[in-house]
Amino acid sequence: MTDVPVRTATHGAVLRVVLDDEATLNALTAEGVEAVNAAVTQASQDAAVRVVLLTGAGRAFSSGANLTGGLPAAPLLEALTRLVRTVQSCPTPVVAAVNGVAAGAAVSLALAADLVVARRSASFALAFVKIGLMPDAGATALIPAAVGRARAMRLALLGERLTAQQAYEQGLIAWLAEDDEFDGVVESLVHDLAAGPAAAHRQIKAAVNAACLPELERALAREADGQRALAQTEDLREGVAAFAAKRPPRFVGR
Repeated sequence: MTDVPVRTATHGAVLRVVLDDEATLNALTAEGVEAVNAAVTQASQDAAVRVVLLTGAGRAFSSGANLTGGLPAAPLLEALTRLVRTVQSCPTPVVAAVNGVAAGAAVSLALAADLVVARRSASFALAFVKIGLMPDAGATALIPAAVGRARAMRLALLGERLTAQQAYEQGLIAWLAEDDEFDGVVESLVHDLAAGPAAAHRQIKAAVNAACLPELERALAREADGQRALAQTEDLREGVAAFAAKRPPRFVGR
């Protein structure tokens, strides 16, 4: 996938997808997200692939939406929405290996996976509100399903950063690995999944997601409507300007 900051490789029954733009801490672009979507879609149709592993290069999983061009673009949100749907509907188990910071939509992407493993030095932040946006890419369904309404509301309204330890204790992730053991834990997990009963995995994934995320589609639609409305606000323009200038935002409430 030339010119797109995503690497893919299949090793045995495992498809590895790596967000690979270390200069931006693997910030998400529409093109990169579409590349991930294409890879996961292909895995869904390939019986030889029994596990999909998603991770980031370097010291970050992903810093979230790439804001170097200013306001978040609609094509990125649309691409993220498609990717979350693809990950959820993929019959193959998807593992997110969070190797460092995960912020904004990257948290949504990680939680769309079926199993999340995090390095102890990793962190999670629903930073949308810091620039005047609401969580998207399914976060308003995925986060409450993982941690409950009270904690989800706190994370969304305040944009607080969680350490990997806090994320594990609150039920946001399934595994917490020491930094020097992280790669081994991830490899052991994907090996076990690849050697497991694929037909049972498909039925388990579908049943658990149906029980825990019955409102995901409606959440995605609400998020899209909400972000379109927020895209017109002074607060968003101020939030993005403050982010670029590395200063606190001065929100006016409109």
